[in-house]
Amino acid sequence: MPHINELTNILHEYFPWNKARLSCFGSMLIALFAVRTVNLTQITCALSGEAKESSRYRRVQRFFSEVEFDYTKIAAFIFRLFSFEKGKWYLTIDRTNWRWGKKNINILMLAVVYKGIAVPILWKLLDKKGSSNTSERIELLLEFIDCFGKECIAGLLADREFIGKEWFAWLLKERISFFIRIKNNVITTNARGLAVDIDALFYDLQINEQLVLASKRKLWGHEIYLSGLRTQSGELLIVSSNEPGEQAIKNYAKRWEIETLFACFKGRGFNFEDTHLTDLERVKKLTALLSIAFCWAHKTGQWRHQEIEPIKIKTHGRPAKSLFRYGLDFIREAVFKVFYRVELFRDCLLHIIPFNNIETQECAT
Repeated sequence: MPHINELTNILHEYFPWNKARLSCFGSMLIALFAVRTVNLTQITCALSGEAKESSRYRRVQRFFSEVEFDYTKIAAFIFRLFSFEKGKWYLTIDRTNWRWGKKNINILMLAVVYKGIAVPILWKLLDKKGSSNTSERIELLLEFIDCFGKECIAGLLADREFIGKEWFAWLLKERISFFIRIKNNVITTNARGLAVDIDALFYDLQINEQLVLASKRKLWGHEIYLSGLRTQSGELLIVSSNEPGEQAIKNYAKRWEIETLFACFKGRGFNFEDTHLTDLERVKKLTALLSIAFCWAHKTGQWRHQEIEPIKIKTHGRPAKSLFRYGLDFIREAVFKVFYRVELFRDCLLHIIPFNNIETQECAT
């Protein structure tokens, strides 16, 4: 169909598959917007074509079982789509996991912080439940550095799971700036070099009060800067960094954007947990499909907000929709109306084309 062909022509430069496989991928991408679920049975129902449903379903199954993915090319496509090569950006690393039957689906994700959201770049499926280890994190960071270089990294943001002596040693050796939250039961040193519980350094903080320690403290044998904040709920938030200054907690706060990304992958967008896939390599491929769909929706929402009709602001001061949801709704409308309003779909296609001349916005300084 013409609209599928236009989409596959755009993807062809970065996805070195034959025409049939590109067409299948493009059709699944459009079907994903139509049904808003990664359940392959539902996607199959929305696929175009005259073949029987059972034949279409086998086609989708074969795609995920047989097609080889080059994830560095997918990362390059996303990187160029947002023109990330033109600045320094904060990266955030986190996991999302759930169970399907007896199988753990555990995804370690590396993303770029961008306009209130995190843009997925690289991901790794962990064949276990629970936290990632140092080697798994390093492998993901090295893959990013091999693809895009270290100079575009303004800093790495991570939550309390991503701590440890070897992990911090590697970040310090590689001179990668980091802003990572620390558990409140960790042992550090006070101003006299004596061992203390880390929360004792910030014990007197009042609600919304912040303290930045001027001198480095020992943490797993490394010299690290520490900052603390007493949150509105009374919880103590402690952030470690290899960078001095008062921006550590503000920088760390951007980590939350990857949680928003996961929400878009799941209930707010494409219902990732509906998948019945349990083979880790196939789930990794499905994550690629989701990531491209997410990026397309976000870019389309950004265009609509900036050039067509700004998102309404509610009385409490927050936007009525996120840029992602704004774009998602528009692409869904275009998909449903493609046969008699083809211009809507072509408007959407403009925002999945990487341009070299798009200027970056809101990159880290």
